[in-house]
Amino acid sequence: MARYTGPVCKLCRREGQKLFLKGIKCFTEKCPVERRPYAPGQHGQSGGGRRKKASEYAHQLREKQKVKRIYGVAEKPFRNLFEKAAHQTGVTGENLLVALESRLDNVVYRMGFGASRKEARQLIKHGHVQVNGRKLDIPSAQVAPGDEVRIAPKSKDILPVAAALAARSRPVNVAWLAVDEGSRTGRMVSRPGRADIPLAVQEQLIVELYSK
Repeated sequence: MARYTGPVCKLCRREGQKLFLKGIKCFTEKCPVERRPYAPGQHGQSGGGRRKKASEYAHQLREKQKVKRIYGVAEKPFRNLFEKAAHQTGVTGENLLVALESRLDNVVYRMGFGASRKEARQLIKHGHVQVNGRKLDIPSAQVAPGDEVRIAPKSKDILPVAAALAARSRPVNVAWLAVDEGSRTGRMVSRPGRADIPLAVQEQLIVELYSK
């Protein structure tokens, strides 16, 4: 499935909550979720008349779509991550979230070097990010404990990185990442557990959906 290229704020409105896809804008009065807190489309505000109660399947689907949109992952790679998570020891839903959190684009975002996961992906694709001293331009690459992630020396002072670090919309610090903002360097000190992932999602619903 092709990557969504439309207005990302519509995705937040569709889910009825902020997914923080636009970085700094999500924390301002210009955020469309604040200005138009209803679903997009011609029936979004009116509700299109009487609505049926959402089914169990609908709840499961919405949770899957929400997580996919938060991390910016298309259906096929998302399903592949789920299949790998299902074959690992432990709780499948937690394994899935850990795999998503361990993606390079998410790690760069969590370290504060990108204002959003989308911006982090752009930094990676444009060759501004190094892992263990070598350029890595694959946003979906998995980062392992002990790996050092840094902005390339020649890119340390580029505007997107400086603006992201200075923004009040920085993501909350997580214990499994250590960051030195001055050197634009970070390290994964351990794999995150579910309690270490600041995400209000019900991953079990995704497991139930894919288990049908």
